Amino acid sequence: MTIASEKVLVRLEFDKILEQLARHTVSPLGRERALALRAVDDLDLVRTWQAETEEGSNLFRLDPNADFGGWHDIREPVERAVRGLVLEGETLFQIGQTLGAVRIQKKFLAERRDRYPLLAARAATVLDFPEPEQKIKKCILPGGEVTDGASAKLADVRRRLQAARAKVRETLERLVRSPAQQKYLQEPIITIRQGRYVVPVKIEYRNQVPGLVHDQSASGATLFVEPLTVVDKNNEIRRLESAEKQEIQKILAELSSAVARVAPDVLHAVDLLGYLDFVLGKARLSRQQGAVPPRVDRGAYLAFRKARHPLIRENVVAIDGGLGRDFDLLVLTGPNAGGKTVALKTFGLLVLMTQAGLHVPASECAVGLFSDVFADIGDEQSIENSLSTFSSHVANLVEIVGRVGPASLVLIDELGTGTDPTEGAALAQAILEELHRRRVRGVATTHYGELKQFASGRDRVENASVEFDVDTLEPSFRLVTGRPGRSYAFEIALRLGMPEAVVYRAREFLSDDQREAARLLQQLEKTQQEAERLREAAREAAREADDLRRRYESELADLLEKKSALRERAAREAQELVRQARRETEAVIRDLRESMHADSNRVREQAIQEARRRIGRLGAGLPVADVPETAAGVPEALESGEQVFIPRYGQRGVTLGPSRDGEVQVQVGAVKVSLPLVEVRRTTPAPVAQPAGSNVMLEKTREVGLELDLRGLRTEEALNELEKYLDDAALAGLPRVHLIHGMGTGALRSAVHSFLKADGRIRSFRLGGRGEGGLGVTVVEF
Repeated sequence: MTIASEKVLVRLEFDKILEQLARHTVSPLGRERALALRAVDDLDLVRTWQAETEEGSNLFRLDPNADFGGWHDIREPVERAVRGLVLEGETLFQIGQTLGAVRIQKKFLAERRDRYPLLAARAATVLDFPEPEQKIKKCILPGGEVTDGASAKLADVRRRLQAARAKVRETLERLVRSPAQQKYLQEPIITIRQGRYVVPVKIEYRNQVPGLVHDQSASGATLFVEPLTVVDKNNEIRRLESAEKQEIQKILAELSSAVARVAPDVLHAVDLLGYLDFVLGKARLSRQQGAVPPRVDRGAYLAFRKARHPLIRENVVAIDGGLGRDFDLLVLTGPNAGGKTVALKTFGLLVLMTQAGLHVPASECAVGLFSDVFADIGDEQSIENSLSTFSSHVANLVEIVGRVGPASLVLIDELGTGTDPTEGAALAQAILEELHRRRVRGVATTHYGELKQFASGRDRVENASVEFDVDTLEPSFRLVTGRPGRSYAFEIALRLGMPEAVVYRAREFLSDDQREAARLLQQLEKTQQEAERLREAAREAAREADDLRRRYESELADLLEKKSALRERAAREAQELVRQARRETEAVIRDLRESMHADSNRVREQAIQEARRRIGRLGAGLPVADVPETAAGVPEALESGEQVFIPRYGQRGVTLGPSRDGEVQVQVGAVKVSLPLVEVRRTTPAPVAQPAGSNVMLEKTREVGLELDLRGLRTEEALNELEKYLDDAALAGLPRVHLIHGMGTGALRSAVHSFLKADGRIRSFRLGGRGEGGLGVTVVEF
């Protein structure tokens, strides 16, 4: 069952969403389905629709080259065929194309049943039509012409017809080329009049060319004559042409009858093609809006983050909000043109789009299904029906109050306006109280202070406001739940040019309590705005910290992977050295045994010495293992700058600070890691002599970070900083660094990339990926 009347759909502009959807379909059937789409309250059906839309989105992502076109709306010609009418060749060709499209799309989805189970299940309900498809393909050419191979009789008739025409032309060719006859002709050509071959004869020589006159030129100077010598041949051509038409009509009738025999199944298949087009249209709309699939459940609630009004394309402000969980009614206040009505419609459209199977333009959205949606938005006054603005609103509210229930969503714009403010505010409170008593979910916008107090003093009723920047006197359009808003009438009047004296006098008409309440509310708004900015900054810092953590974990994983690869290579090389040593040892033993048979002691001694030398050379190529000397046991504490060995990774490192709470931060090459003390051992510095500048490299390793922020610098300053940073990073032996240049106009990014291309130390560079900063970051590999 649909959950909203046509009037409500228009008030919330859902009809415009459907028009957008219709523009994303490619067939009349898809467009009809799009415009007829309505929100329903059947949970299983809504979930199925949402899953189909998601499958459509996945299809564009996983199979972007899939062909779902090449078919036509053949419902009307198929019904004509059922009534016994003969279809034209072009129409039959379109039916053949459509039957081919059914076969192709059904096969495509059947082969990808695991990816698109719902769409494949729908496609499996239709039949293939190989016989009529092949017959039409064999008999009809593009454009509707019947092929010679459609029947043996048609092929024979056309062959004889071609021969008869050739004979007539041959006879007339001799006539027009005859010198004796050419002087009688206006031109030496052969033409056709009334379906018969004729020649143009000058009127004054009419009697010199005996035959039948079929036409005369506009000037009267030329007669088109069928010479008597070709009359019988032309008669034969006309007879054969008649036979051809009869045979073509017979073939078209047979094909039309074949279509009529499978008409119900064909219409069902065409309906499937239209449904697939409709689903893909929903997927295209989702992609255009940057929409997401909402979570659907029971319970009449709505919760969303960063939702956007789907009809506002530019400068749209995303809002967070909800209804039905912590509270049932939301009283929304704020200045005029501050975005209250847009927010109100966004609530309604998110519900309607979700329950119609559409994705929603938000980062997150969850909807517990509503049974009804009611809306009173806009001015519907009618002179013809003697309805004022207030009367039209009251008429809508009477209908709403009479029909709502606990699973209803009610959206009311400017509740209680259009009449005496005191009475209007009282009526508005009474309506909200009734809705609250019935546990209705609803949002009402207002300027009445009494309604703000109503929301503050009742359970499951909440205040909300659209934010207004008191410094710039401009609305920010953000929705703030939990705080009532001011109308800012005086501030807006000043911004629009009202004389200050008038506004100052207006403030004097307020009571002291009203002025104090306004001052406190303004102070509260400033405090909450600042708190929100701080919270957002904290969230951004947390996101950046999480990105850095993931980046460092990834780099550590790379190092461990390289270490594992080095170990494997070392093991292979060691095995090869062992094999070589064995072979050499065997050779030494063999040679030594042969020398032992010598008579001379001197020869035997020389052989033994040679064997010793050869055995001594076996270990000459092996590297000396760098096994650090470690102090026994776990260190109780470590100070900054101490040399440590990490048995778990087989790596040396330098502590970056004193140990705290049983942990210490260690610089291992270009990576900083925090390790428990139980995983490190104090060791002496490596015995290998340090080359000149090694202390500088160690200092650079400690000081140089893994990223450089160039935002806010001019291009020349940025390149100077970049050059110094790359020198330090190269000296420190960093394998990879991140350059933060921001997105902006792209000028700084281009300058940085040009600089990197000219630096021979750079192996490669790329733009950051997901979690690395995207287009605002360049990742550099040394």
